[in-house]
Amino acid sequence: MSLTLYIHPLASFCHKALIALYENATEFRSVTVDFGHPGSAAALLERWPVGKIPVLHDADARRTIPETSIIIEYLQQHYPGPSPMLPSDEEACLQARLWDRFFDLYVSVPMQKIVTDRIRPEGSRDPYGVAEAHAALDTAYAMIDGQLSGRRWATGDDFTLADCAAASALFFASIVHPFASDQAHLQAYLDRLLERPSVKRAIGEARPFFGMFPYRDAMPERYLSI
Repeated sequence: MSLTLYIHPLASFCHKALIALYENATEFRSVTVDFGHPGSAAALLERWPVGKIPVLHDADARRTIPETSIIIEYLQQHYPGPSPMLPSDEEACLQARLWDRFFDLYVSVPMQKIVTDRIRPEGSRDPYGVAEAHAALDTAYAMIDGQLSGRRWATGDDFTLADCAAASALFFASIVHPFASDQAHLQAYLDRLLERPSVKRAIGEARPFFGMFPYRDAMPERYLSI
C-alpha cells in the first residue's frame, strides 16, 4: 500500500483529510501519532520536521505531502476517485478553495484557540485571546449561515474540499461555541454533514478518544452516537 497518513483521531484537520479519502474509497494506511511518545513522534518528524498533522507519505512516489488542502489536491491529481473534491469549472473551483480556507482559518483556528486554552496551566491562560476567538466564531457563523441559504453544500450542489474542511471544524466548534438560535441554515448544514457516511466514519473513529477532549462535558448527547 503506497499511501500512509499520519494522524491523531481527535484532530479536526486530520478528519478533513480522512473524509476526502473515505469519499473516494482511497486505499491508505493510517498511523496514529502520540506526541507524548518520542518513538511515535519520531516517525512523523522524520517525514515532516514541523511536526504538524496530518501528513501524507506516498511510498511509490517517495514524496511527503503536508497540509490538508494540499493533501486533498494531491490525492485528486494522483489518486482520483469517483467524487472529485475540486470542481472542474474554474470559478466553482475557486469558490471551493475560498471556503476551504474560510473553514480552516475562521472556524478551526479560533475553535482550537478556545480548546487549547482550557488545558493551559493556571497562570498562563489567555482570556483576552479566548474572547477574541469567540467573537471570531460569531462572525464566521453569521457568514456561513448566509452562504448556506439556498445551498445544500458549502458552494452548491456538490460535496467538495470545502465541505471536508467544514465537517470537523463545525462539529468541534459547535461544542465550544454553540450556534445562535436563528442560524437555521448553519444548523441544517451541520446536520447534513453529520449524516454523510464519510463524516460519520471519521467521527465514529474518534469516539473512543472523546474522553481526552477538553470540552467533553459540553458535548451534546447526540454527538456520542454519530
